[in-house]
Amino acid sequence: MKNAEKTISSTFLKWMVILMSVAFLFSAAFSWSIQTRLANRSAESLLRLNIMDVRKDVLDASDENLLGLTHKIAGHLDREKSITQGYLLELMRRYKVAEINVIDPDGIITVTTHDDFLNYDMHSGEQSAEFLPLLDGTMIEHVQKYQPTTHDPSLSRKYGAVCLKRGGFVEVGYDAERFQKDIDDNVIGVTKNRHVGEGGCIIIADEDWNIVSDRNNNEGENLFVTGIWIDQETMPEGELFRSEVYGEQCSCMYVFTEGYYIVAVMPENEVVLERNTSIFLDFIGDILIFVALAIVIFLLVRYLVLNNIKQVNRSLARITEGNLDEVVDVRSNIEFSSLSDGINATVSTLKEYIAAAAARIDEELAFAKNIQQSALPSVFPPYPDRKDFSLYATMHTAREVGGDFYDFDLLDERKLSFLVADVSGKGIPAAMFMMTGKTVLRDYAERGDEPEDVVRNANRKLCDGNDAEMFITAWIGFLDTATGQLRFVNAGHNPPVLIRSGQAAFLDQESNMVLAVFDTFPYCEQVFQLEPGDLLYLYTDGVTEATNTARELFGNDRLIHALSDSFGEGETACKSVCATVKRKVDEFADGAPQFDDITMLCLYYGGQNHPAAES
Repeated sequence: MKNAEKTISSTFLKWMVILMSVAFLFSAAFSWSIQTRLANRSAESLLRLNIMDVRKDVLDASDENLLGLTHKIAGHLDREKSITQGYLLELMRRYKVAEINVIDPDGIITVTTHDDFLNYDMHSGEQSAEFLPLLDGTMIEHVQKYQPTTHDPSLSRKYGAVCLKRGGFVEVGYDAERFQKDIDDNVIGVTKNRHVGEGGCIIIADEDWNIVSDRNNNEGENLFVTGIWIDQETMPEGELFRSEVYGEQCSCMYVFTEGYYIVAVMPENEVVLERNTSIFLDFIGDILIFVALAIVIFLLVRYLVLNNIKQVNRSLARITEGNLDEVVDVRSNIEFSSLSDGINATVSTLKEYIAAAAARIDEELAFAKNIQQSALPSVFPPYPDRKDFSLYATMHTAREVGGDFYDFDLLDERKLSFLVADVSGKGIPAAMFMMTGKTVLRDYAERGDEPEDVVRNANRKLCDGNDAEMFITAWIGFLDTATGQLRFVNAGHNPPVLIRSGQAAFLDQESNMVLAVFDTFPYCEQVFQLEPGDLLYLYTDGVTEATNTARELFGNDRLIHALSDSFGEGETACKSVCATVKRKVDEFADGAPQFDDITMLCLYYGGQNHPAAES
C-alpha cells in the first residue's frame, strides 16, 4: 500500500513539475506578447497624437492665410457696383492668387478669371458642391483642403470662399507655389521644441521630400539624410513602421497633409523600456505564484483520496455540459458526503433559477415585441378612399424584437411620406434605437420640413447622446400624389427597386452618410418622376443578404429577377410584390436560419388620371 502511494506521489510530482514548467513558459511567452503589443500600441498612440497636433497647426495656418486673403478680396468686391473679369484679374495679381470666381445666389459662376469656368453650375460637381451651404446661410465662410482639382487632376489647389453682401459668394484658389510660400513660415521651427517621449522628435518635409523643419537643423536637405525611407505604396499613412533615424533604431509614423509629410519619430529603446520592466515584474510574480501553487496542489492531492475527487469531477463535468439531472453521490467520508449534498442542492437551486429566468425573459421579449409591432402601421389598406396610390409593408424579425422599421404618413391631401430603415445591431438595444429613430423622423416630416432638412435635423438629433455608437440606414421619400414627383434622401440604405411595365431595376440614386454618425453631414435631396402604374419596392439588407445552407447570399440579381413580373394594380400588387420576395427568399434559404430582420414596403402609384381615381 505504501509502495503504491509512493508510486502515485512520485508520478504525480513528476507530471506536476512538467505541467507547471510548461504553464510557466506559456505564461512568460503570453506576457511577452501582450506587453510587446501594449508597448507598440502606446508608442503608436503617442506618435499619432503628436502628428495630429502638428497637422492641426499646419491646417490652421493654411486655412487662416487663405481665408484672410478671401475676406480682403470680398471686401473689394462688396464696394464695386459692377464686377468685371478685368477687375478680378487685377485683384488676382495684387494678392498673388491663382483663381477668383464670383458665384451668384443660384450657384452659377458669373465672373471668373478662368474662362472655362464661366456659367459653371456649382451644383454639378462634388468638389464645387461643398461650397453650396454658403448660399442658404448655413455657413458664411468655408475652406477646402489642398487637393487635386476636378478640372485638372494634375493640378493641386486649395480653395476658400466667403459670402458677399450682395448675395452669393466669392471663391479664391491657391496654387501650390503660393500655398507653400504662405505656410512655410508657420511650419518652419514648429518641431524645434517638440519632443515625442524623451528622445523622439517631429520632422516635416515638403512634397519633394526636402526637409522644412527638423530639430537637428537639416532644413533644405532631403529626408533621406535622416535615414528615413518612405514607400507610400507599401507604407500607408498613420501606420507604425520602424527605421534607423540618425543612427538609432526608431518607431516612426507619417501623414501627408496640405502638401507636407509630417513624420513622428520615437527611439525604440523607449518603446521597449516599459515592456521589459513589466515583463521582469511579471516573471518574478509568476515564479512565486507557480511555486506556491505547486506546493499547495501537491499537499492537497497527497492527502486526499484521488478516486473520490475524480468521481466528483466526472459528475461535475456532466453538470457543466448541461446535464442538470446529474446527481453527485460520493460518500466515502463525511467531507465528501457534505460536498455531494452541497453540489446537488446548488444544482437544484440553479435549475429553478434558470426556469424562472427563462420564463421571465420570454414574457419580457413578448411584451417588447408587442410594443414594437404596435408602433408600426399595421392596418392595410391605410387609406382605403385613395385610389391614386396604395401601400403595403411587412416586417419579419430574426429575433423576438428587431432593429428594422418602416413608416408612412399622408402629410396633406397630396403629399405622402414613407420610409424604410435599418438600425445597426440586434435585439433590445436595436429595438430601442429603432423607436427613437422612427419618432424623430416622423416628427420632422410632420412638421413640414423639406426632405433634406428632415434627414439633416433627424441626424443631428440622433447624434446627441449616442454613446452606444449605433447608426441607422434609411431611405425616406416624399411623393406628390398629384404629379408623381418623388423627392427622396438615401442615408446609406439599399437602393429601391422600380417596377415599370413588368421590368424591375434599381432606382438610379446617390447614397449619403448613414444617420447618427456625423451631426454636421450635409444630406442632399434627389428627385425622380413616377409614372402611373409604377411600383416602388423598398427593403432592408435582410433580403439581399439572406443565406442558404451553402452560405450563399440571395443577392441583387435574384431580387431583380424575382421582381421582373407584372403584379397588377393597387394594394393587390403591393401585397403580391412583398409576398413574392418573401417566398423567393424562403425557397432560396432552404431551411437555413434567418440571421437578419427582413422588412419590405411597396408603393403603387396610380396617378390622378387613373380610372379608379377618377371614379
